[in-house]
Amino acid sequence: MALEITDNNFEETVLKSDKPVLVDFWAAWCGPCRMVGPIIDEISDEYEGKAVVGKVDIDSHQQYAAQFGVRNIPTVLIFKHGELVDRKVGVSAKSDYTGALDSLI
Repeated sequence: MALEITDNNFEETVLKSDKPVLVDFWAAWCGPCRMVGPIIDEISDEYEGKAVVGKVDIDSHQQYAAQFGVRNIPTVLIFKHGELVDRKVGVSAKSDYTGALDSLI
């Protein structure tokens, strides 16, 4: 399962990570988000120890969604060494997400 990332732990979990980080910005009411969610959970299991994979519920935690310009959901952001390096908006294939992570590992 993907980590639950909040406004309180975002900096420590994402921006200070020594591993690549994939963050799914989602909301419970978002149909496409429910399609992406299981993919993100699979990636979390497959990349355990190699990358950090988490989810931010934008209804509860809006600070970093605003900071990184998340306007539509689902939006998946990829970070390396605290820097935003990739952005996927909408539903993408699992290979799009894993390919982005693989290029950073």
